[in-house]
Amino acid sequence: MKHFIERRDFLKLGVTGTLGMMVTGGDLIWQVEQAQAATPANPTSLSADAALQKLIEGNQRFVEHKPQYPDQSASRLQEVSQAQHPFATILSCADSRVPAEIIFDQGIGDIFDVRVAGNIVTPETLGSIEYAVVLLGTPLLMVLGHERCGAVTAAVQNEKLLGDIGSFVKAIKPAVTRVKNQPGDAVEKAVVANVQYQIERLQRSKLLTEQIKSGKLKIVGGRYDLDRGSVSIIT
Repeated sequence: MKHFIERRDFLKLGVTGTLGMMVTGGDLIWQVEQAQAATPANPTSLSADAALQKLIEGNQRFVEHKPQYPDQSASRLQEVSQAQHPFATILSCADSRVPAEIIFDQGIGDIFDVRVAGNIVTPETLGSIEYAVVLLGTPLLMVLGHERCGAVTAAVQNEKLLGDIGSFVKAIKPAVTRVKNQPGDAVEKAVVANVQYQIERLQRSKLLTEQIKSGKLKIVGGRYDLDRGSVSIIT
């Protein structure tokens, strides 16, 4: 009986192996890529330039509809359950169409994600960013604006809004003023100007400035294209 069971198991294994050999070359390559993507890199070893390149490559995969979905496995959950070491901090708009982890094809614990309408610097968002940069050691900070931003549009049109909705409009107006006399699409110009203006505000932080001077931090600006899904570096 024991011999029969062992032989039966062996035959089953043989059938399974035969079926496994029927996997196409494309499927095999895809499986290897997924396995590699599930293996987390050591984010603390990344330089600012390497971190930026990692974001750019992830966005390219997103644009080409070839995501790897890295760092989303059960083992990754356990790895970051007690501590986090994100390789980038991103200040982006709260717009539902601009989720950083998805458009950059990253996973759990990779990005310290700070989101607020109009990607503006407030005491609360600045404090969150300082925490990520100084205490968690993220080498890269990106301010990410996006095409047809509703907050920027409201600031350009100088709309009167209900409740506290208008608070972010006030924070964007200085950027709008800078480019109001320039030719071109008013909202698009303001989107870019707002990213640049918010970076300037971040650079007033003593904690962030110290990190920049010591070479531990790089700040960049980006613009997300809603139509194509691509991110371009603008400053």
